[in-house]
Amino acid sequence: MNTDEWTQTLGAGPLLGIAAGAVAVLLLLIIRFRVHAFLALVVVSIGTAFAAGIPAGQVMDTLTEGFGSTLASVALLVGLGAMLGRLVEVSGGAQALTDAMIRRFGERRAPLALGVASLLFGFPIFFDAGLVVMLPIVFSVARRLGGGVLRYGLPAAGAFSVMHVYVPPHPGPVAASGLLGADVGLVLALGLLLAVPTWYLTSYLYGLWVGNRIVLPVPDILGGEPEHDENPPKAGTVIGLLLLPVLLIFANTGLSTAGEVGWVDGDAGWYDVVRTLGSTPIALLITVFVAMYVLGTRRGRGKDTVEKLLDSALGPVAAIILITGAGGMFGGVLEASGIGDAVSGAMSDIGLPAVVAGYLIATTLRVAQGSATVALTTAAGLMQPIVAGGAFNGVELAALVLALAAGSVTAGHVNDSGFWLVGRFFQMDVKTTLKTWTVMQTTIGLVGFGLASLVYAIA
Repeated sequence: MNTDEWTQTLGAGPLLGIAAGAVAVLLLLIIRFRVHAFLALVVVSIGTAFAAGIPAGQVMDTLTEGFGSTLASVALLVGLGAMLGRLVEVSGGAQALTDAMIRRFGERRAPLALGVASLLFGFPIFFDAGLVVMLPIVFSVARRLGGGVLRYGLPAAGAFSVMHVYVPPHPGPVAASGLLGADVGLVLALGLLLAVPTWYLTSYLYGLWVGNRIVLPVPDILGGEPEHDENPPKAGTVIGLLLLPVLLIFANTGLSTAGEVGWVDGDAGWYDVVRTLGSTPIALLITVFVAMYVLGTRRGRGKDTVEKLLDSALGPVAAIILITGAGGMFGGVLEASGIGDAVSGAMSDIGLPAVVAGYLIATTLRVAQGSATVALTTAAGLMQPIVAGGAFNGVELAALVLALAAGSVTAGHVNDSGFWLVGRFFQMDVKTTLKTWTVMQTTIGLVGFGLASLVYAIA
């Protein structure tokens, strides 16, 4: 895209008005007219480009560059993560992992065991899919041990939510990392450090507290006992598979740091080779192939069966990939048109730190339209010029991504699909879902933002 020949002539005031109008139209299309988020983002991106005065001949280049650059970092990770999650799910890995955790922690600590298992399982699999897979296990444990469904269900559901919003390879943090230029490995490391205490405080302890006060019967919506795979993998095998990409990515980040400070020779031939093997897409690709053998062919599944399982994993994530790409398209238009610079200038005039401004923008978008992915990618697009115009180090960029993620999960309510998913499966009315799930989502956002701000401050 060549924008060197074009100069923005509009002032900051009109550009801020266009930005506000674009966001308002986006929310109106999604909330009022129920337009699919992907279509709404594409339409608003086109309208914003023309309204901001981008020459007609450059509009399509601007749109496709923003879309393509975002997909370049997101599509591979989301697709490979979905494949890995599907293999672990169908093999019976979730059941095996949960059973092992309950044996280790004991029945008295079954909510803790379910939550820890969900944290591990939540690394490769998305919130909706992970919750659906774990719910039969949660219901089975709650039915056997008693005490109502919330004391077991909320720690598990909260674990999937925390992992989905804060930890790559999930689409939100990956897209925000790409848009803001943050290192995905560093976001992963800090995301895990943030996710675990956030889950413990907001999902486990809160889940026990509210579960003791609101005792709901175990629903029969999923039938009785969960189905068991005839030949499930050992829990250690599942944990090893889930840790493999994490270790490879951490090795990449650690080696990069060592090269920068001179501990290893960054010009050595092996250096780039090893770093490439530890890049997030390659790490996940290696893990998928290992899982294909360990959870597939070694356990008696034919090659055709494994291929169909992997194929079935891609369909459900297509919408997520497209929405994320369209969010990047909108961010590209904001950057190319000069709107992002105007927003950056306005934030500077107000005096808000970037980490606070990002959180507030993401929270506003989340509350208004519901989708965490849309809120996170749109907020990251708005924050791009602030990052480009500032001197942020790697840790500050990663902390900023996590602050945006915290905003994108805050106050999930009736316009969020996760609100209805949890409410429906736990058979709660709207009032009870607001008192439990919405409160928990808000605390996940607030605690996460507090920890991200602390990292940002000391970086």
